Amino acid sequence: MEKKTPQNQGKIWTPADLEKLQKLADGNTPTGLIAHKLQRSNASITSKASQQSISLQPTNQSPYDRKVSDAKKGNSKKK
Repeated sequence: MEKKTPQNQGKIWTPADLEKLQKLADGNTPTGLIAHKLQRSNASITSKASQQSISLQPTNQSPYDRKVSDAKKGNSKKK
C-alpha cells in the first residue's frame, strides 16, 4: 500500500503556515499532529522548525491541569 503524498508537498511555506507552525509548537503539539494539520510531512515540519528556530521539544508540563496528590508530595497524613 502506497503512502499518501501530503497535499502541500513541495509548496512554498506561507507566513500563515509559519504562524500555525509556531502556534502549534508553542502549544506542545506532537510533530506528527502538526504535520497532519499543516498537510506536510514530518520531515518538512522538523526541517522548517529548525530553519525558523522553533523548538519542537516538549515542555516539562502536563497538557492537563492536574494536581499532584499529597502522597506524591510526601505529605501523607498519618494518625
